Amino acid sequence: MPGTITVGVDGTDHSLAAADWAAAEASRRGTGLCLAHAAVRRPRHVVPAGEAAARERRTADVLRDAGERVAKDFPELTVTTRLLPAEPIPALIAEAAGADLLVLGSRGHGTVVGHLLGSVGLHVLRHATGPVVVVRGPHGDGRAAGPGPAGDVVVGVQDLEERGAAVLDFAFAAAARRGARLRAVRAWTVPPVFAWSPGSYQLADEDGGMGGREEQGLGDALRPWRERHPRVEVVEHVDMGSAAQVLLAHSAGAELVVVGRRLPGGHGVHRLGPVALAALHHASCPVAVVPHP
Repeated sequence: MPGTITVGVDGTDHSLAAADWAAAEASRRGTGLCLAHAAVRRPRHVVPAGEAAARERRTADVLRDAGERVAKDFPELTVTTRLLPAEPIPALIAEAAGADLLVLGSRGHGTVVGHLLGSVGLHVLRHATGPVVVVRGPHGDGRAAGPGPAGDVVVGVQDLEERGAAVLDFAFAAAARRGARLRAVRAWTVPPVFAWSPGSYQLADEDGGMGGREEQGLGDALRPWRERHPRVEVVEHVDMGSAAQVLLAHSAGAELVVVGRRLPGGHGVHRLGPVALAALHHASCPVAVVPHP
């Protein structure tokens, strides 16, 4: 629902860490918080006798425990709970479309991004039409990293055109709410036509070359948002290399990483790009995935 941050909870430590982060974000925004639980349902004919009642009790416990947890630290929040009436994937995709923000937990670092998020998280990220934040599993004290002293908000700027406006909107607003510095990161590579020449790098960089043009393009793209958020300190980085590597190189110590995800065009293919996957896999802080045309 509008004016609400929704977080998926299932009783696991990583979903409770997501609830902690979502509550802190709702407090910053002055919005409500919805704790949502979507239980995996089996067909009626395979549900053992008594299991339905036990499942209802577990669901009630999950929502009650998460609600008590966030109310203790954020008593000013309006907190609601919802048992989602569908299987987790379609239910959470619908929540992402209807809320200001959907927050999910991940298990922490691992070897395969699918194991970090699970199939539910990956499907939701691929299909969500609204922003989704993925929060790492808890630290040693059993909670996600708290708001604390603000680190940078890091945004990967892949699209310099108006199509990337939603990503910059999200990143600048996040930095403004936190009183944090915004680190805008863009990568560039030498086009293949230059790569065959021994003097290609010198040619590409003469008189500012491609690197200079990329810096100018990034500055031009950021200018309207700098004007809208004059109190946000902005640092720009334009480095040569892969977009994923450059973004991660500037993400150490960040409070939030913001990346974009292209909405499907005529081909109808829903996918997470390599930059979003790299951030989800390797960034040590929460990652916001913002869909855009």
